[in-house]
Order: sequence, then C-alpha cells, then structure tokens
Amino acid sequence: MLNSSCTNGLLRETLAMSSPPATGSAKPRPHWLSVIAVGRNPRNTLIRATVLVVVCIVLFHFVLLPVRVDGISMQPTYKNRSINFVNRLAYAWHEPRRGDVVAVRYAGYHAMLLKRIIALPGETVAFQNGTVLINGQPLDEPYEKWPSDWTLPLKKLDSGQYFIVGDNRTMRWQDHTFGAVDRERIIGKVLL
Repeated sequence: MLNSSCTNGLLRETLAMSSPPATGSAKPRPHWLSVIAVGRNPRNTLIRATVLVVVCIVLFHFVLLPVRVDGISMQPTYKNRSINFVNRLAYAWHEPRRGDVVAVRYAGYHAMLLKRIIALPGETVAFQNGTVLINGQPLDEPYEKWPSDWTLPLKKLDSGQYFIVGDNRTMRWQDHTFGAVDRERIIGKVLL
C-alpha cells in the first residue's frame, strides 16, 4: 500500500504536467467561424486574396474576353445567348488556322462577330450549291450539320486576309454577315 505523502506527490506532478504554464505563452484557439472566414493566419489569407483578385483582373481583362452569342449564325455549334471566352493570346505564337472559330472586331471591343475561318491568305474561295470550294477543291466541313444552297462567285484573298463565315448556312446569304477580314481585326480564338 502506498503512503499518502507519496500519493500526494504523484498527484501534484500529474496536475502540474497537465495544466497550462502560468507564463501566459499559450495562445487561445481561434473561434471556428473566424477560422472559416479568414483562416488561422489572417495576414496570409489577405495576401492570397489580393493575389487572386489581381490574377482574375489580368486574366479576364487582358487574356480571356467573355462574349455572349447573339444570333443564330453559328448554330448548331454555338447556341444563341450562350456565354463563351475568347483567348486573346491564342495567336501570339502562330497565325489563325482553317476551322478556328474566332472573334472578329466589328465595332470596337463591344460588338464582335463569332465566325469560323474557312479560307487563309492568298487562297480563293467560292460557294457552289452549298459546297465551299477552296482553290477549286471542295472543303471538308464536319462541323456543317445542315444543308446549304449558297452559290457565290470566286473571291481571291489578299495576303493578311481571312475568309470567315458562320456555321448556320440555312439562312439566306443576304441575311448572313461573312466575307474577307484583315488579320488585325481578329481578336482571338473562341474556347470550347
């Protein structure tokens, strides 16, 4: 059997080890709501939030331009009133390619056309009974889902010009905006 002085000494040691030091160096635990709102370190959270805001401003002001499709000229590829993004850096390292869907500056940056490039600089383009002819050869257009009956004369593109047209060619060609555009009017490539 243990004597009471030994038991009291063990009890005092155990209590001393389990109780916080009296120096006041222990930090109180943050309230769970503040941890969710600002994290355990508010300074780091503020820095991260500032970096995120700057990245978003740069990304959506200079690189990705949001556009809303207004009209049916690109159906069925792009639906009316759908939202897409234009990558303004897509052509920083290479020129636009045939088949790319691009945003073309129509009147400033607030009015743009979404069209598909079907002919490149220096080529000839014509429409014959709905078939696109590039340099006299039929163009394979897997994105064309609906039949067309357009017949338009041959057009020779200058250097630096691209021929753009929408995917919905069931419309009368008189109601459709299309044709040759200069390279500097092409803003970028549409994502998705």
